[in-house]
Amino acid sequence: MPLTVHKIYPSGFASNSYIVTKDGRSAVVVDCAQERVWDKCAELGLIPEAVLLTHGHYDHIGGCMRFSKCGVPIYVGEEEAENMFSPEFTSLSWYRIEKFPVNTVRGGQTLTLAGIDFKVISTPGHTSGGVCYLAEDNLFTGDTLFFESVGRCDLPTGSYPRLVTSVKKLYALPGGYKVYCGHEEDTTLEHERTFNAFIREN
Repeated sequence: MPLTVHKIYPSGFASNSYIVTKDGRSAVVVDCAQERVWDKCAELGLIPEAVLLTHGHYDHIGGCMRFSKCGVPIYVGEEEAENMFSPEFTSLSWYRIEKFPVNTVRGGQTLTLAGIDFKVISTPGHTSGGVCYLAEDNLFTGDTLFFESVGRCDLPTGSYPRLVTSVKKLYALPGGYKVYCGHEEDTTLEHERTFNAFIREN
């Protein structure tokens, strides 16, 4: 059975969030931007088993505390776990993000959650501990890669050279994966290899 990806657009400024399910009963949330993602899971009749974060900026993690309080584990890159509650990161937000417990992941690792294999791809650049997640033919890129654009790298721990390396690593993946971005619309890896003017394939 192929994966079903439910996209939740933000209300106000926040990132896109994604609810991913294979069996129609259990699910994994990627980038839990707002508390209403929990309500959307309930509306869909899905039980969340985990939250996967691409990075720790406030606009991607605002709904995590509700999941954490309900016993849902939250995963984030190793280095990001050290940075996401630091003054450098929290000062970017005009509202307070309450600290919640996280589990760490690293590039090359595969997590099996809700019956779905998520391959972790280390993609520093937007932040130093950012990761992307590959599940079947779906690539969740957070703020690393957008539709014909890329993430900014002028915020704390950002690095343009590292972002270039990370985006080219995604381009090198075999296949034209569907790309679910942290903001704006979806795209495909094939499209970005051809039309992304910010970072070229070669």
